[in-house]
Amino acid sequence: MKKIEAIIKPHALEKVRDALNRAGVSGMTIYEVRGYGRQKGHTELYRGAEYTVDYLPKVKIETICTDDMVDKLVEVITQAANTGKIGDGKIFIYDVAKALRIRTGELDEKAI
Repeated sequence: MKKIEAIIKPHALEKVRDALNRAGVSGMTIYEVRGYGRQKGHTELYRGAEYTVDYLPKVKIETICTDDMVDKLVEVITQAANTGKIGDGKIFIYDVAKALRIRTGELDEKAI
């Protein structure tokens, strides 16, 4: 099993979520996060004053899948979140040693 974490622009969330649902993802966790990457934030103008926004709003999506679904889901996220502009996001993939559904006691793939 693998855990896929995707950090994307907030406006891409619905498109990514819909694409993952169509690809067979039955659940995910979504966080509102802030951070920066290569773009190092940006400057904005507010009431005539310029100020720097160091941490940009992002959305973090986490889902667990079987090993054979990883490449498909990474492709789905990439296509749905890609605008071709800086700050589109990142995807991270981790090994999951064990999963347990608390209600039923199901383990691993049956739990996801």
